[in-house]
Amino acid sequence: MIDLHTHSIFSDGELIPAELARRAAAAGYRAIAITDHGDASNIDFIIPRMVQACGKLSRGFSIDVIPGIELTHIPPEYIHELAVESRRLGAKIIVVHGETIVEPVAPGTNRAALNAPVDILAHPGLITEPEAKLAAKKGIFLEISARKGHSLTNGHVVRVSRMFNTGLVLNTDSHAPGDLVNAETAWKIASGAGMTGSEIKAMFRNSRTLLRKAKAGKRSS
Repeated sequence: MIDLHTHSIFSDGELIPAELARRAAAAGYRAIAITDHGDASNIDFIIPRMVQACGKLSRGFSIDVIPGIELTHIPPEYIHELAVESRRLGAKIIVVHGETIVEPVAPGTNRAALNAPVDILAHPGLITEPEAKLAAKKGIFLEISARKGHSLTNGHVVRVSRMFNTGLVLNTDSHAPGDLVNAETAWKIASGAGMTGSEIKAMFRNSRTLLRKAKAGKRSS
């Protein structure tokens, strides 16, 4: 299992990064990205500390631990500059908190994220066909979410992604130990969203590709 969207106590998660990484390793994970919620008030605090912690955790545990950030509830016009700053600070995976139907995310967030140097648009809700097409053009992955609430629109995300061959990744958006899932459960979540076996295998390959590029210090697009 490669999970590129999780949270620690640096935002609203329950675990310190070390325990989150250790629990993921014990659950059989190959890699995890710690992507705490960030905005202009805290990315300069979170990201450098996560960079320092993740390097030590990767060496200490049998798992790749990737430092990242989830830019969350950012006014759309500031997403691009905060993504650039996040990358400068050392974030290897940049996630944007998409327009999930269960939170009051500002309209225009999805499109602004897709015009920024980010890796994943998380739980993009009722993403439009033009936005899915833009994601494919930019090489930005759309998320299939294992998280309650955010997962309600997984089927829609799969449908529009098929129209433009938009890349998908499955993440847990974990905030607590019980949110982590194994590969079998991830497969069931994807199947429940209407994905075929070949589509699920391709989605898992996308996660491996993102991981490889993050470790090499390259953007996904």
